[in-house]
Amino acid sequence: MITYNRILAVVQPDKSEQPALSRAIEIAKKTGAEVHALLVVYDFSYDMTTMLTRAEREAMRKAVTNDRKQWAENTFSHYDGCPVKVSVVWNDKRYEAIIRYAVEQNIDLVVKSTRQHHELSTIIFTPTDWNLLRKCPTPVLLVKDHVWPENGTVVAAVNVGTEDKEHAELNNKITVVATDYANMLSGQVHLANAYPSTPLNIAIEIPDFNAQSYQNSVRDHHLKEMEVHSAKYGIGIANCHVVEGLPEKAVSRISEQLNAELVVIGTVGRTGLSAAFIGNTAEHVLDSLNCDVLAIKPDGFVSPIS
Repeated sequence: MITYNRILAVVQPDKSEQPALSRAIEIAKKTGAEVHALLVVYDFSYDMTTMLTRAEREAMRKAVTNDRKQWAENTFSHYDGCPVKVSVVWNDKRYEAIIRYAVEQNIDLVVKSTRQHHELSTIIFTPTDWNLLRKCPTPVLLVKDHVWPENGTVVAAVNVGTEDKEHAELNNKITVVATDYANMLSGQVHLANAYPSTPLNIAIEIPDFNAQSYQNSVRDHHLKEMEVHSAKYGIGIANCHVVEGLPEKAVSRISEQLNAELVVIGTVGRTGLSAAFIGNTAEHVLDSLNCDVLAIKPDGFVSPIS
C-alpha cells in the first residue's frame, strides 16, 4: 500500500502546462499526501556582472527569486483544486536543489517532467533528470505526456537471473512498488525480464561451444527464476515476460505491446566515468519509453549530495 505523506513536483518557469504538478496532485488525491511545488531559478548573467559588488549581486538574486516566488504562488498555490506548498530557490545545479529540498522536507516522492536527450550531450552536460536518477535517495517519477487511465498497466522491470543480493532485494522492492501502483490505478502489474544473448566472441573462439544449448540454458534459468519470483507476489505467469536482448530494448518493447501507463525500474546510482561512457540501464530505459518511469533506489542508498 502506498503511504506517501509529501510529494514534490518540480515545476517549470513560465509554462502553462505542468505535467509533473498535475501528476503529483493526481497521486496526492489517491493517497492523501501533501503536495509541494519547487521552482529552481538561476541566471548566469548575474554572477558575470563584475561591475557590481557581491552585496549588489545578492540583492539582484533576491529580487529575481522574490519575483519568481510571487508568480509561482499565484500560479500554483491552489492548482487543479488542490492546495500546494510553493518554494523557489536559486541554484545553478537544479538537481542539487531538488535533492536537498527532498531530504530536508522528508519528501516521499519526487515528480519531474522529462524529455528525450541527445546521447552526446549527456556525456558533456548531464541533464537534471539523469542526475536525479543517480543521486536522489527519494523515488523519482519522471513523467511524459501520458494519461493514467483506470484499469491501466504497470510494468516492473526486474532482473530475476541475478545472483547479487542487492539486486535481488531491489527486484523485490520494484515488484512491491509496482503492485501498489497497479492497485492504486485499479490495474494490472506485469513483470518484464531480459536475458543476454550468447556472446559472439565465445561462439567464434571456442569451436566446440554449443551456442544454442547455452542460450537455452540461460533462458530456462531466467524462466524458472521468474516463476519463483512471481509466485511470491501472486502474479500470474501470463503477466510475466522473459525475453532475449538488452534490458532497455526488451522493457521498451514489452511496455509498448502492453500500452503501459508506468514502468517501475531500479537504479543503483552509477556515477563518474562509468556513468559517462557506459550509462545506466535505467537511463537507457527512460529514453526508450513513451510512458512514465518510476525509478527507485535500493534500501540503504546514500546520496552523494549532502
